[in-house]
This record gives sequence, C-alpha cells and structure tokens, in this order.
Amino acid sequence: MDSERPVRRPRWITRWDPEDTRFWDEHGFTVANRNLWASIATEHLGFCVWSLWSVLVLFMTPESGFAFTGEQKFLLVSAVALVGAVLRVPYTLIAPRVGGRTWTMVSAVLLFVPTALAAVLMQRPETPFPVFLALAATAGLGGGNFSSSMTNINYFFPEHHKGLALGLNAGGGNVGVASVQFAGLAVIAVAGTVSGHLLPLLFLPALALGLWVAWRFMDNLAHARVSVRTQSRALGERHFWIMSLLYVGTFGSFIGFGFAFGLLLQGEFGRTPLEAASIAFVGPLIGSVIRPLGGWLADRFGGARVTLRAFLGMAAVGTLVVPALAAGSVLLFVAVFAAMFALTGICNGSTYKMIPSVYAARAQDLAARGVPVREARARAEHTSSTLLGMIGAVGALGGVGINLALRESYTRWDTAVPAFGVFVVFYLVCALVTWSAYRRRPVHGRRRGGERERRRVVAAG
Repeated sequence: MDSERPVRRPRWITRWDPEDTRFWDEHGFTVANRNLWASIATEHLGFCVWSLWSVLVLFMTPESGFAFTGEQKFLLVSAVALVGAVLRVPYTLIAPRVGGRTWTMVSAVLLFVPTALAAVLMQRPETPFPVFLALAATAGLGGGNFSSSMTNINYFFPEHHKGLALGLNAGGGNVGVASVQFAGLAVIAVAGTVSGHLLPLLFLPALALGLWVAWRFMDNLAHARVSVRTQSRALGERHFWIMSLLYVGTFGSFIGFGFAFGLLLQGEFGRTPLEAASIAFVGPLIGSVIRPLGGWLADRFGGARVTLRAFLGMAAVGTLVVPALAAGSVLLFVAVFAAMFALTGICNGSTYKMIPSVYAARAQDLAARGVPVREARARAEHTSSTLLGMIGAVGALGGVGINLALRESYTRWDTAVPAFGVFVVFYLVCALVTWSAYRRRPVHGRRRGGERERRRVVAAG
C-alpha cells in the first residue's frame, strides 16, 4: 500500500541546472513553468494592492465626504509609489535566503494589511490627511513583490528563455494595475462613488487564493541562496547604474502614468469618476500585455536595439501630449497615452532581458579564463538575479518622480505640459545612454560587455 501513495514534491530543490539540455527537457521545463505561472498570479495581486489608491483617489469626491485637493491626491499616490520602490530592496535581499516559495507566501500574507486599511480609510473621510497618507502608504507592500518575484524566476530558466519568461512574469504582474482599475469601474457603475470601501474588500478572497497557489505550486531553489554581502557587491557594478537609469525611464513611466492617468483625465478634461475609470484601465492594460513582446523581441534582435528604438518612440509620443491638450480632445489624449503605454511595455521587457544577457556574456569570459563553467554561471546568475530586483527598486522611483513632477506642474502652471517637456528630454537622455553603453561600436574593435557579447550568447542559446 505504501508504494501506491503519491510521492510528496520536495519544497527545496537541491539540484537545478537549466543550461543542461537533458535536465531541462526532462524536468526543468515543467517545474520552471509551474513556478512561473504561480509567481505571475501572486505578483499580479501585489500590483493590484499597490495600485489600489490610483483608483480610490477617484472616489474621493465631495459627495463622498472628502475635501482633499488634486495636489494632495498626487502626493498620496506618490507616497504609495515611494514605499513600493523602497521595499523592493529588502524583498530582493530576503527572497533568495529564505526561498522563493516561502517569501512569496509571507509577502502574500502581508498584503492583507494595506487592503484592510484601505477599506477602513475610505469610510473615514474625516481622517487628517497626514494620518491618511501614512496609513495609505502601506499599500506600497504590494510594490515590493515585483523584485522578489523577478529575482526568484530568473534562477529557473536558461539564458535563451529568460527574455520571454521574465516578460511574462513582469507583464502578468503589471496587468494588476489595469485589473484594479477595471474593478474600480465596476464598483462605481454598480454602487456609485460613495462605495469606495467595497473595492479593497473584493481583493481579500483573491489574496487568500493567491496564498494557497504559492503554497501548492511553488518551490524553493537551494542553489539560489546567496549571502547579503555577495548581493551587495553587485551594486558596485557599472551596469547596475546604467540599467537603473534606463529602468527609471521605462517602468517608472509605466507605473507613474498608470497611477496618474485617471487624475489627468479629471484635471485636464473635468471627467467624472465613472468616466475617468472607464478609460484609465486601458493604458496599463496595453503596457502590461505587450511587455512579454518586448522580452521576445529582445531575445530575437537584441535588448539594446529594441530599447533604443523604444526610447526614441517614447520621446516622439511625449511631444504629442501638448497638441492633444491644446485641442482639448479626450480621444487624441487617450490615443497618445495608449501609444506611450505600449512603448513603455516593450521597453520594460527589452530592458530586463539585457540584464541577464550581459552577465551571461561575462560568464563565458570567466570560463574562457579557466574558471569552472558551473562556477562562472553561478556567479553570473547570482549577480544578474540581484540586479533584477535592485534595478526594479530604482526604476519604481521613476513613478514617484512622474507624479511629483505632475503635481508641481499643476501647482505652478495649472497644466501638465511643462512636466511632459521634462519627460521628453529624459527619454532622449536614456536613448543616448543606451546607444553609448550598448550599441556604439568599440573604437579599436574590442568587444565590450554590451550588445555584441549578448547577441553572441543568445545565438549560442
């Protein structure tokens, strides 16, 4: 009878080598994809919680008892974005030490706190703004999930599958911004703007389901364990600072505009909460769904090539905001933002593909110098996984910058035009940095740690 009992799946996997083709075909592919889809589900909920207040601010009308100004609402979503960005640092460091499955479960439990607080606060409009701001900012707990999730999933896949896998993981999480906005639209349509507390309550059972999914379908990888000292050493890498700047422009724009889109529709066009919510979810949905395409394009054509063109496109689209606002056309404004979200999604996917590719090339260089292949791969994987999380933390600060710039623009000039002028200049700087660091040909024909090595690695994969 004992032989008929199902074998319990180990929660710690001690042997894992996705670069071994036989291992990958026989075992790795199935296990990696099971963990990927479970990770997508839980990260999606993290983004939903992180984005709650981008929708709840639409419910803060005089009819609901709220007297907060537009500037205060921009400050609120900026605080939530800031907490989410800061928490990505410890989430990155902790996840490999305790295991991806274990930390995913812990982080899912933590999400109950900001969700319950949001339900209470929306029924207490008399709460002083500083107290309201501090309690609402706990929703940033949902923002930390991204970095721990990306760090974990990077260990499961071989080099030539990382672009699509990371794109799916991040895109599935990013679409949480659109999900919560769509749920907010449903609440407004059914119960009105005085029922904002119902929105966070909808996600409590979903969080319980996400916790079960992580417990049931995810694993911990023993070889992913790495000391904080080793992780911290990765921050001295030149590529960390370059890629962080680029990710501020890509993901920072996605999450910043995702949080601000509804407020822009209200501030520039005087739309009601229902009208703003019925449009606001479209942009984040486009940017999220298209992100895996950016990863696939980077696998196919090279990350730097795709990233460079996406930044140039973002700068061009950013200049179209001015005529859209001058014309007072909601349709044109939404079309411009749809294009902007699409480009940020592609650029997010291609940028994240560049990180492991750079260090895969470095692993080949180490192996060529006599370092054992397994050791060289392990070094590169630990470094790239750490940087995926840390760069995600810095990139999220871009969302804070977007909302603070818009707040300052409205305070001083009562329009978003000056802020978009700054954004366009920044996108051009990012394009120049991408070209200089990863696309410019070496002066003496010497290969650098950039696009030329990465293309060689992808081709070998």
